[in-house]
Amino acid sequence: MGQCPACHTWNSFVEEAPVNTRTAPSAKHRQDAPVPVRLSQVSFEGEQKISTDIGEFDRVLGGGLVKGSLVLVGGDPGIGKSTLLLQMCRNLAERDLKVIYVSGEESLQQIRMRAERLGIFKNDIYLFCETDLGNIEETVKKYKPDVLVIDSIQTMYCENVSSGPGSVSQVREATNILMQLAKKEGISTFIVGHVTKEGVVAGPRVLEHMVDTVLYFEGDRHASYRLLRAVKNRFGSTNEIGVFEMSGSGLSEVENPSEFMLGGRPKDAAGSVVSCAIEGTRPILVEVQALVCRTGFQLPRRTAAGIDYNRVNLLMAVLEKRLGLKTGGCDAYINLAGGMKLNEPAIDMAVAAAIISSYTNIALPSDTLVFGEIGLTGEIRAVSQAENRLREASKLGFAHCCMPAANAAHLQDLSGRTQSDGVLAGTVNGMQVTGMRSVRELYDYICRKDAH
Repeated sequence: MGQCPACHTWNSFVEEAPVNTRTAPSAKHRQDAPVPVRLSQVSFEGEQKISTDIGEFDRVLGGGLVKGSLVLVGGDPGIGKSTLLLQMCRNLAERDLKVIYVSGEESLQQIRMRAERLGIFKNDIYLFCETDLGNIEETVKKYKPDVLVIDSIQTMYCENVSSGPGSVSQVREATNILMQLAKKEGISTFIVGHVTKEGVVAGPRVLEHMVDTVLYFEGDRHASYRLLRAVKNRFGSTNEIGVFEMSGSGLSEVENPSEFMLGGRPKDAAGSVVSCAIEGTRPILVEVQALVCRTGFQLPRRTAAGIDYNRVNLLMAVLEKRLGLKTGGCDAYINLAGGMKLNEPAIDMAVAAAIISSYTNIALPSDTLVFGEIGLTGEIRAVSQAENRLREASKLGFAHCCMPAANAAHLQDLSGRTQSDGVLAGTVNGMQVTGMRSVRELYDYICRKDAH
C-alpha cells in the first residue's frame, strides 16, 4: 500500500520481520537473565588496543583496535577501502592473529590478485565468499577469529527478513547480528559500507548509531592522496585524520602531511597564502588560493573548493564593507590546494589575505604563514593552539607569521616585543611574528610588504 489508511501519509510503511511472541521466553523465566551491577564492581583491565602497524590508521582509531569493537568504513567506490583493510589484515596475521575476510562482492581469485599487488603475505588469512549471514555467523563461531572484516554490509542478507540485500531492513538486521557477535565473542569487526551520492553511508541512519566507530575515506580516486577521517569514535578523538598516498603496491602513510600538501606550491604568486589548521592533535599547513578578476556578466560568479561557500561570501562582504574593496563586480574562485576540506574558522585570515593579494595583484612572501578568525566587524579574533601552529611552520622553514594580536600577546617566548600603530611584533624561535587586530591592519601589512 502506498498510502496509510489511518493517517493518509504516503510511503510510510516499513517492512518488518514477524516475531513469534509465543515462543520467545520472557526475561523473568530465564535463569541467565542479566541483573544490575554497581559501577565500582565492574572489572576494568584497561583498553586492550591492538596496533595495526599502520600509524595513520591507528591514529584515527584512537591508538589501535579495541577487542569487541564494531567499526564502519565508508567511502566512494575505488577510493581504497578494501585495500586498506587487506593491508591491515596482512599486518595482523603476521602477528599470529586469526583474521577472517568475508567478501560478498569479489571472488577468492580476485582477492588473491589484489593481495599479490600489496606484497608478500607471510601468514595466511582466511577468505570467505558468502552473503548469507547465518552461514557467516556459524563460521565465525567455529573458527573464533580475532578480527573479522565484512565487505560489504549492503551485500549481506538474513533469511528472517524477506526484503532484498541492501534494503533498510536487511542492513539494520545484519548490523545488529554482527554487533551481537562482536560483543559476545570479543571480535574486532570491520564493516565496509557503500555511500550515496551525498557522500553518506547508504542505509538507515541507525547504522551509524549502532557501531562504535565511523570512518570515512575521502579524496579524489583519480589523485594519489587519501584522507581517512573519523566522524564517530567511542575509543578516541573524532577530529583525527590519517593521510595516505595510493601507489601500485597499495596505500602508504604520509608521515608529514604539511610537506605533502605544500608540494609544488608556487613561489611569490599573488593569491597564494599558506595557513595552518588543526585536525585533532595534528597541525597541518595548507595552501589557500584565490583568483579575483573582473566579471564579464551582470552576476559575478563565486566558487569555493574545500571551504564553505557561504563563509567565502561572508568574508568578501566584510572586506568590501571594512576596506572598500570593490569585489561586487568581480568573479572570485577560492581553492584549498591538495584536496583538503576544512571548516575551521582559523583559516579566515588566510582566505581574506589571498583575496586581497589577488585583488591588488600583490604577492605575499612565500615564507609567510597566516591564520586567525575574522568577525563581521572586521576584527581578527584569537584561535586555539597558536604555539603548535607556529612550531609546525618553523619546522618547514617559515620565517614570518601573521596571527591575531590576542594570541601574540600571550606567547611566553615572544622576544623583542614592539608595538606600532596597534600592531604587535616580535620573534619566536627565529620566526618574525606580527599580531593584528583588524582586516585593515592585514591590508596595510600586505601593501607595505609590496612597497619594500
